[in-house]
Amino acid sequence: MGKLDFKKIDKPLYSGKAGRWDRVQVPRMCFLTIEGQGDPNGPGYAAALGVLYPLAYGIKFAAKARGADFVVPPLEALWWADDPAAFVLGDRAQWQWRAMLRMPEGVTGEEVDAVRATVAAKLEKKGADISRLMDVTADEIEEGDSLQILHIGPYTDEAPTLADLHGRLMPEQGLTFNGPHHEIYLSDPRRVAPEKLRTILRQPVKSTG
Repeated sequence: MGKLDFKKIDKPLYSGKAGRWDRVQVPRMCFLTIEGQGDPNGPGYAAALGVLYPLAYGIKFAAKARGADFVVPPLEALWWADDPAAFVLGDRAQWQWRAMLRMPEGVTGEEVDAVRATVAAKLEKKGADISRLMDVTADEIEEGDSLQILHIGPYTDEAPTLADLHGRLMPEQGLTFNGPHHEIYLSDPRRVAPEKLRTILRQPVKSTG
């Protein structure tokens, strides 16, 4: 049996057109998640990813051992602020985030805890910071009706696209927010030039009527 690959089985959720907002239905899915606040280029975000990825791969290896291997998918994150204008203005200190990696259905908190101790031992052996390892949880998230677009370019260039969504498109279609701003990072910023980065921008919505 081949590896489970979310990007292939749910292709519409991991693709899009630059310059065009598409309407998608996002079902309930399982994620490993960890929350924080502040600039994603800061140490807090890096520390969170430093425990999120090893735990995800620990679960992958456990699944592979029982014949249910899967591809660890792209990093995703939910973003919100007390004032949504903080994103358009680039006020990163006010940004709150929830970094996420999608997991196969059925991954439970008990399974995460079973893998956590092994991951902690490996990270400690490398001298890595494990202070946030206990903050990673398994959660189910269902966004439902959403608008999404493919953004090509630096993350810092997203603001005009989001301003158009919030100030024009959503009001024209009689829609309002129904959850945090969602990003899916299809490119690895360590290997891809900023102008070529591909990111899915998604906004769960609901009718204002």
